[in-house]
Amino acid sequence: MWKHFLSAYFNFSKKERTGVIALLTGIIFLMLLPFLFPLFKTKEIHDKKEFEKEVALLKSIETAPAKIYQKDSTGIYAQDYDLPAENNYKPARHKEEFYFNPNTLSEAGWQKLGIKDKTIATIKKYIAKGGKFYKPEDLKKIWGIAPQDAQRLLPYVKIEAPAVIAYTTSTFTPSEKKPFVRKELLVDINDADTTAFIALPGIGSKLAQRIINFRTKLGGFYSVDQVKETFGLPDSTFKKIQKQLISHNSAIQKININTATVDDLKVHPYIRYNLANAIVQYRTQHGTFNAISDIKKIVLVTDSIYNQVEHYLVSGD
Repeated sequence: MWKHFLSAYFNFSKKERTGVIALLTGIIFLMLLPFLFPLFKTKEIHDKKEFEKEVALLKSIETAPAKIYQKDSTGIYAQDYDLPAENNYKPARHKEEFYFNPNTLSEAGWQKLGIKDKTIATIKKYIAKGGKFYKPEDLKKIWGIAPQDAQRLLPYVKIEAPAVIAYTTSTFTPSEKKPFVRKELLVDINDADTTAFIALPGIGSKLAQRIINFRTKLGGFYSVDQVKETFGLPDSTFKKIQKQLISHNSAIQKININTATVDDLKVHPYIRYNLANAIVQYRTQHGTFNAISDIKKIVLVTDSIYNQVEHYLVSGD
């Protein structure tokens, strides 16, 4: 049985034996071929003097980076004049020094100071988002301004003081009976910018920006107490700054309830969609409002709601 099995699978004809031998010969030749390459490769002859010459030239390039090195038919050589490379070359921007306020400086002003256009765009974007420079050292925080440029410009930075109102109160100490002057800052809630609000205790840049955003949506503050309605402003912080807040500018942006649409009314923080829709529907059914107090006839308008919205509504031109 085993002899029959072996003879069936290992018995080759003359042609098959010839093919197997040729195949094995080819495989062995391919395996030995990598070892035969060195026998056919001629050794390159290197000129040591030429090599040393090129090394010396490379060293001279390192010591004189300002020169242009080109290659011609005779080899590598250096030109005798110092010029910048023509490809991707931009002339250096002339730098000037003058006193400036980084919060208000124009793009042309930054260019005169020698600041790159990409960095100027970063500064403008930072200011547009409510960012402020509070001291000259803040210039170093801007990404793209080289340390040497920041150090060069620091003596010329002039930042205006926050827009606040100051008054003094005099008291007497029991021992010396001499007046003691204490300065307090008063901030007009309708005129102050973020810098003025940040000068108050407990108010950072985010809270200052939220107060201004809330004021814009309202159309102005009619009362100091409205400031405490700002989202994220702790009641304890408001109590600290309340005595320093004033409202001299009472100019309020008002909405005409006889011409305003539902969309015009609902954007106001004190007027929700339901109330805006009720005002418009009442006007459609009963005609124009003769006075602001007429909105009290609407079921949704409670006394507390009326006391809030009356300051921001008008019935005539």
